[in-house]
Amino acid sequence: MKKILSTIAMGTLLSASLYADITKVEIGAGAWAQTPSGTANYDKGLGVTGTNTFDETKDTSPYVWMLIKHPIPFLPNIRLEYVSIHATGKASGSWNGLVAPVNTNSVMDIKEYDIIPYYNVLDNTFWTTVDLGLDIKVMNLDYKVEPNGAFTGYEDTYTAPIPLVYARVRVEIPGTNIGVESDGKYITTGSSTIYDARIKVDYTFDISPVVQPALEIGYRTQKIKIDENNLDVKTDMNFSGFFAGLMLRF
Repeated sequence: MKKILSTIAMGTLLSASLYADITKVEIGAGAWAQTPSGTANYDKGLGVTGTNTFDETKDTSPYVWMLIKHPIPFLPNIRLEYVSIHATGKASGSWNGLVAPVNTNSVMDIKEYDIIPYYNVLDNTFWTTVDLGLDIKVMNLDYKVEPNGAFTGYEDTYTAPIPLVYARVRVEIPGTNIGVESDGKYITTGSSTIYDARIKVDYTFDISPVVQPALEIGYRTQKIKIDENNLDVKTDMNFSGFFAGLMLRF
């Protein structure tokens, strides 16, 4: 009888665990109140040798993310992210062979698409989750130097995939619906360094066994320093600030 009860108990736990893995989906969306700082230097020849300096004016950027976890042990889970960054600044130097007047405005829009395959090293073991993986961050950068008098302006677009190491740690506080989480993406090579790090606290409303809404609030910081001799654009940009959003757990 003890063996039968033990087998039933083990089967129940295994089924519950498998069901939880199959249905593990989380989505979130919110706003990031980031403040840009730093510079971007252009040296493309053909009359394009200029510098952009950010105004350090706070801007609210939208973000969304989704996490999907499955029960197949050899295949990685997947996390998808998107954020749109808008930053204003001042341009100086030569653009299309024309020198930008003093106080010429510039606008930089960056769209980031993160594709993150990852594995669970710990899966809520003693209330702790640890994920490790690889982030393919696809950055689409639109840059515009606005016209100013006889100066006709300048526009350019860049798209580049960047591989980064990904790590995430989450701790559920026992006896509460509160979770504390931190994640980071990082790569450094030569004189270039790129990282994207966050820390947050979230609260889950346990009102439904199927869909559980939650709130998240935290702080995010990015650094994009690109300094390679074979590139015509060199950057040393920082974006930092608090974010807040809504989540759904399935």
